[in-house]
Amino acid sequence: MKIYQVDAFTDKVFTGNPAAIVPLEKWLSVNVMQQIASENNLSETAFFVKEKDGSFKIRWFTPKTEVDLCGHATLASAHILFSELGFDEDQIRFKSNSGLLRVVRREGLYWMDFPSNSPETIPIPKLLPEALGTIPIYAGVNTDLLVLVQDEELLEKMKPDLLILKKMEVRGVIVTAPSKSEGIDFVSRFFAPAIGVPEDPVTGSAHTVLTPFWSKRLGKKNMVARQVSTRGGIIYCEQKGDRVELGGHAVTYLMGTISI
Repeated sequence: MKIYQVDAFTDKVFTGNPAAIVPLEKWLSVNVMQQIASENNLSETAFFVKEKDGSFKIRWFTPKTEVDLCGHATLASAHILFSELGFDEDQIRFKSNSGLLRVVRREGLYWMDFPSNSPETIPIPKLLPEALGTIPIYAGVNTDLLVLVQDEELLEKMKPDLLILKKMEVRGVIVTAPSKSEGIDFVSRFFAPAIGVPEDPVTGSAHTVLTPFWSKRLGKKNMVARQVSTRGGIIYCEQKGDRVELGGHAVTYLMGTISI
């Protein structure tokens, strides 16, 4: 099998979020796909198979489990189809456990069309201030727990207690703040120790929650976000009713072959 490694939400290697991409002729067993993802030891490995109608069925695995949605590995998969595998149509359609996802190339970016996942406001969980080292301004939940803190500097310096976060009954914890940088609307970090990802470098799926949250808060439909992990990355966000569009660059780092 061919395997590719792509740095997503960036235009240069060694930044953004790396994902492994494995195009398949037919599906492997879940156990084998999970073993490949564990061997890759990246936050996500994506597998896809072409369907008879020209779309692609896509599945995503962390080193520990399968997940229903992953933005950066979808972006990376589209990049491989467009740049390495000769896909020459305007739009890629991915069928997933989260429904139909579309990716187009526009204005030098890959744009992904995802469901909008507005968070539901909840009381701040009891152990959250201890886990983050600060008292949050806001907490909301969708698939993930969304937490708003005071400013970007506090977010950048944060060293959360991952053992406490792992006990939260959510996939992951998104921590966000307003940006202090010109041209950037908001910043975030994403922690998901419960699914084997202590901190994800750049998280597309988290921005399906962040986009409607900040769109309402800022009164804007189009925004630019930065994930302030060590590697970092830029996500272009557009709120479109019950959908969000997320745009970004991607670059191929590795091409190889898996033998099992």
